Amino acid sequence: MAALYLFLLFYCTLLTFGQRYQPTWESLESRPLPDWYDEAKLGIFMHWGVFSVPSYSAVWFWNYWKNGHRDIVNFMKRNYRPDFTYADFAADFKAEFYDPKRWAAILEASGAKYVVLVSKHHEGFTNWPSNYSWNWNSYDVGPHRDLVGELADAIRNTTNLRFGLYHSLLEWYNPLYLRDKANNFTTQDFVKFKSMPELYELVNRYKPEVVWSDGEWEAPDTYWTSKEFIAWLYNDSPVKDTVVTNDRWGKGDMCHHGGYFTCHDKYLPTTLQKRKFENAWTIDKNHWGFRRDARIEDFYSSQELIATFAQTVSCGGNMLMNIGPTSYGTFQPVYEERLLQFGKWMRINGEAIYSSKPWTAQQDNATKACWYTMKKTETGTNVYAILVEWPDTNYMYLKAPITSSSTLITMLGYQDYNFSYSKVQPSGVNITLPNISFAKIPSTDAWVFKMTDIAN
Repeated sequence: MAALYLFLLFYCTLLTFGQRYQPTWESLESRPLPDWYDEAKLGIFMHWGVFSVPSYSAVWFWNYWKNGHRDIVNFMKRNYRPDFTYADFAADFKAEFYDPKRWAAILEASGAKYVVLVSKHHEGFTNWPSNYSWNWNSYDVGPHRDLVGELADAIRNTTNLRFGLYHSLLEWYNPLYLRDKANNFTTQDFVKFKSMPELYELVNRYKPEVVWSDGEWEAPDTYWTSKEFIAWLYNDSPVKDTVVTNDRWGKGDMCHHGGYFTCHDKYLPTTLQKRKFENAWTIDKNHWGFRRDARIEDFYSSQELIATFAQTVSCGGNMLMNIGPTSYGTFQPVYEERLLQFGKWMRINGEAIYSSKPWTAQQDNATKACWYTMKKTETGTNVYAILVEWPDTNYMYLKAPITSSSTLITMLGYQDYNFSYSKVQPSGVNITLPNISFAKIPSTDAWVFKMTDIAN
């Protein structure tokens, strides 16, 4: 009887307080991903820091300079005094035009459901007044503002977006980190006194619902004490019920362990993935931060971005679309334009995106410029064919769908019109494409055909 009593007490405790996750990958990865993240599909990433001041070669500027990259060295020789240091850039990181409420409005207008702001990149500068980054943070130098806190408040007070934070575990030139590295990571002074204390500080102070880790690749997760942190995050943190995190927690972990997978930057599979993933994709084709020397051809068009997004969602992923704010606290007009173009498309076609699930097919085998999503209904399955290139002919052949007697085909945003189609044996459908006036076609970037009650 005593054993039964103890079992029942333990069971009731679990029901009352929820499961306790242990600091092992097996236990941590048994936690279900909170539903909101899969339903969201689109987030906005923002790389902002001292690197935004030189705004040349973007976010790895300091590392490239220290390692003698010729173009960076010559840039510094041409434009700065001989004794200029990277730390000197911080005084010009003023963010004088930073308006968090305006940022929040633009981010929400993009159609995204969450944002991830870089709180600290590999340079070590914190965009909040950290107790663990004396005189190398946005309150002590530069803007003299809590950049993280102001945006967190604006997001939560004026939008329905979820707020998330990026945090780099390593710091390229922190003496504590360099000493641990020289000791082959057998010592952990940097982790104990810098990296982990500030990560706990971030979560407790700003309550991010995405913790986007990076800078893990040189040392194992046992050095970083990552599993212990994630166990706390899932068990006891102020965001334990809603927080999500990624897979960059130690050397060799990426695409193997953690929360959702990122695998590598710009991860864009062509088939359905077994694990939830996120495609971190830049609007600037080659860089993560703001660049003063960027040309218009360096940026993806809205059509290219939406095509990438359609493929990502079809294969089971989210897209985290990156922009680089300026050092003076604004969005470059091309970034703002892309966000607003994306939002316009999402307002028309969000039915095919938000809360959708991958279908049995991802890319159509006949019309390669078509990617599928689906939703279950009370009467059957609605399939959405996202067409990212308009056909040259007056019909479109899709090989994957099998129509039923009650199937209707419409285009999202093109009201009150059922498209004629003919069933193809053994599978597929030919959809007749009428002449649609430019004034009535819902988009010039991508089009969504909704097919109700599909049989497969």
